[in-house]
Amino acid sequence: MSGTPPRAWQRMLSGRRLDLLDPSPMDVEIEDIAHGLAFVARWNGQTRGEWPFSVAEHSLHVEEIFGRVSPDPCPAKWRLAALLHDAPEYVIGDMISPFKTALGLDYREFEDRLERAVHVRFGLPAATPKSVKARIKRADRACAWFEATQLAGFSEAEADRFFGRPKFEGAAEWRIAPRSPAEARAAFLERFEALLAQL
Repeated sequence: MSGTPPRAWQRMLSGRRLDLLDPSPMDVEIEDIAHGLAFVARWNGQTRGEWPFSVAEHSLHVEEIFGRVSPDPCPAKWRLAALLHDAPEYVIGDMISPFKTALGLDYREFEDRLERAVHVRFGLPAATPKSVKARIKRADRACAWFEATQLAGFSEAEADRFFGRPKFEGAAEWRIAPRSPAEARAAFLERFEALLAQL
């Protein structure tokens, strides 16, 4: 019908309708996030293995690395923020960084609105403190280095240039391997519940 605005909401498997332009925390469900992230491939699917390396698995690694690069003790709420750092991708997919840069600031603002809705839904501050966000970014880049060298065909020298070599206890032994979407989804939900129980 002419004059009808285009649909700007996504129907989730939970039955929720998430408005992408004005996302409500009430329409965010962790099962939808876990399911979506388990089926979103990192590196546009250009990774070795029988399964794509999912954003759900990436998020689990980032949360664990975040715990290692954070002062001890690390509050559960910030570990939960690390686990959910890519949560908007359950709706919008995982765009590679060069494409995000090409799209510009409007895309980042869109992503930020979704992240705020997710945070509020699960009792986190809408805005993550800059110091915590910097540690999450450090963990994210470390994970990207492991993914690049172990799954995506980058040489270590090339990954060093783009992501910086990870420097934390246990980095030399860090290994990642893609799992099935069902396994990744279950592991993500299990870790979410464990962290939520500590809040």
